[in-house]
Amino acid sequence: MSDYSFRPMTRADLAMFKDWLAQPHIDGWWGEGGTEARLVEEDMDKDVVDMRIAQHNGTDFAYIQDYNAHAFGAPQYADQPKGARAIDTFLGDPAFLGQGHGAGYIAARVAELRRHFPCVLTDPDPANLRAVAAYVRAGFKPLAIRPCEDGDPVQVMRHA
Repeated sequence: MSDYSFRPMTRADLAMFKDWLAQPHIDGWWGEGGTEARLVEEDMDKDVVDMRIAQHNGTDFAYIQDYNAHAFGAPQYADQPKGARAIDTFLGDPAFLGQGHGAGYIAARVAELRRHFPCVLTDPDPANLRAVAAYVRAGFKPLAIRPCEDGDPVQVMRHA
């Protein structure tokens, strides 16, 4: 299961991105598809977030983004090292669920990022047990549950 690649997301991917966000397994963990697509499209113009479509054997199946953990003033990352990178992701295509692809593509992308950054962080909702488990299988260690910028609790995790 190591055949993962990551291509830059383009505006042509926005319809697929919205379709993925409408999938039942993502419901409640990310915002409404149209809103999220609009935010992602705005970020495409700013060159602050590296947005990628994850592929397995050439098939698009997930979205993953990374950015400077301190770029947006996220309080949950305030005590983390300068130069730390944060990721957000979701496995969009339900045909890929339950086969270990979540941990697989996350680990593959983190391996790429670790060549350039001292550590990689993430902050899933603590109630999203599927996501937390995938991150642990990908080598992340839970640090603490902390409030994020909107006050909601997140499980801060670090891969170092």
